[in-house]
Amino acid sequence: MSSRPQVYLTRKECFSACHRLHSPFLSEEANRQVYGKCNNPNGHGHNYTVEVTVRGPVDSKTGMVMNITDLKEYMEQAIMKKLDHLNLDKDVPYFKNLASTTENVAIFIWDSLKLIMDKPELLYEIKIYETDKNSVIYRGEKHTVGHHHHHEAVKQSRVTNSSENSSNLSSDSDS
Repeated sequence: MSSRPQVYLTRKECFSACHRLHSPFLSEEANRQVYGKCNNPNGHGHNYTVEVTVRGPVDSKTGMVMNITDLKEYMEQAIMKKLDHLNLDKDVPYFKNLASTTENVAIFIWDSLKLIMDKPELLYEIKIYETDKNSVIYRGEKHTVGHHHHHEAVKQSRVTNSSENSSNLSSDSDS
């Protein structure tokens, strides 16, 4: 069994969408404290940039990890048709009872791509630039229960910091 070089292939797309950062699991006051100006009842918009990276061996016949045309079509189906020029909270059922943070948008894109790709095991990373200063990366990793206390401490730190700054660290603000 010979090993073949692993290569990372990335394609970028941009989409525009609006949303309101608001969690159904928090009170109105807690939502205002956590999300600050991004909790505006009328919402706000972004021009998101998404990079989808696949990783795999270079095929000895085609010389490719994946045909970029296929990746382009997957992204059209999973991102552009499902998110572009929509209100994430009102037009995308996934966000009906889930805050439409960039973290959750990345997970949504990952899950959507996994469902339609011929070789979903090649999917490596979703990177979303919400603004020029804020980005999120998701690689399909799951949180393990053993790290719960650390996770809660980080989450509490974010809430404290967001209350002081009137914006969540992972929110839409440019700060």
